[in-house]
Amino acid sequence: MDRAELERAADDPLPPDGARPTTFARGAALTFATRFAMALNSFFVGIIVARHLGPAGLGIYTVLNAINSNAAQFGVAGPAAAATYYVARDRRWLAPTFANAILYSFSIGGALAVSILLWAIATPSFFGTIPPALLSLAVIAIPFQIFTLLALNLFLAIGRIERYSLLDLLGQSALLLNALLALALFQAGLMTLVFLNTLAVVTTALFVAALLWRQLDRHERARWKPDLALLGRMARYGAKYHALMIASTLVLRADLFIVNWLRGAAEAGIYGVASQMALLLLMLPNVIGSLLFPRIAAAQDASGHMAATTSRNIAFIMFIICLGSVPVSLLLPYAYGAEFRASVAQFWLLLPGAYLLGLEMVLVQHFVGLGLPRAIPLFWLATLGVNLALNLLLVPRWGALGAAASSTVSYAFIFFLVALYFHRHTGLPFGEILLLRRRELVRLIGSARQRLFSLAKA
Repeated sequence: MDRAELERAADDPLPPDGARPTTFARGAALTFATRFAMALNSFFVGIIVARHLGPAGLGIYTVLNAINSNAAQFGVAGPAAAATYYVARDRRWLAPTFANAILYSFSIGGALAVSILLWAIATPSFFGTIPPALLSLAVIAIPFQIFTLLALNLFLAIGRIERYSLLDLLGQSALLLNALLALALFQAGLMTLVFLNTLAVVTTALFVAALLWRQLDRHERARWKPDLALLGRMARYGAKYHALMIASTLVLRADLFIVNWLRGAAEAGIYGVASQMALLLLMLPNVIGSLLFPRIAAAQDASGHMAATTSRNIAFIMFIICLGSVPVSLLLPYAYGAEFRASVAQFWLLLPGAYLLGLEMVLVQHFVGLGLPRAIPLFWLATLGVNLALNLLLVPRWGALGAAASSTVSYAFIFFLVALYFHRHTGLPFGEILLLRRRELVRLIGSARQRLFSLAKA
């Protein structure tokens, strides 16, 4: 591809798999809409838990969710990226990768669940006031969460973005329904809520497996068996991505655990609200990055123009979103209760870092799609060291405000490392990465106006 073709690649479809291909713009819009709905679900779940169980109950619920999500990301990060990378480049790997996903999920996921329980027995103080029975019930879901994440990435790799997005929304929407049933309707408490959430995760995994099986044709089903040689090749790619994702997940969540450990569940619950809103801002760049990755892998765009074009569009859009989030954050105490007033200042401290991290999440896909050089995981490991050091230094004295400041410095640090590496790797100036061109701005505004007009007519 030449430069103009690469800059237009965001609107080109993935290679068809027998279904109608999805353009980048349509896929991004659908995925963002479903992720936004998922974020609203999480927002309302947080309100329901806070109103019925208070800051301490919300703190326990938030930490339990963080334990499961971090464990799932820890277990799935490398394999999911490797699955997307290989299947996006060659559809023939779909069936054996599907079989490998089942084998991997329940062996590694089961080991992770047992490890967490052993950790809780050995160091119960780390988990604060979380009852062991509640923790045990929650971690049962981890192997099923890992499988679902792997399966959804396979839908993404073959261009079935609609199915990828809607299935993701389906599983997460059950959490809101469970909160309404367990707390608002039956007044049953946290144990019942966690039980229903675990049941929902198991059911979703089985449903996703059935749909993925139907995606295979007759010849692919004949090849449906674990392929250990493929698993080995994927492991080499996945090991680097695994280190990246573990470090990045810990950077995003270590502050919450440290606040819970050093300042208690109540302050963790309040900080969890601010942290959740900051993570909400990262939803759009996360969506764009997840769709950009298989396209770069398929195109093998070493020039960096595809990533740079996407990055400068996101830089502008994220600026508008972050600016608009400032007045919206003032509503947090009204939504969650007066006890959560401190979350506003915490969110404002997180805001600059969230903006820069959003840009990094898009820009780094250039390297992920080209095989992932070792420098990127090393950058994230260095950022993790900075983050942990700052949290341990600032949280004991400043509490959640110190955690927010530590996170913003860490997010800025990883952005500048990746942006500088991208500049040196591609030779593109920083203006190509960050500054939207006039024609791109006109096209972006025109597209937004057209979509708004279509919505108004509908």
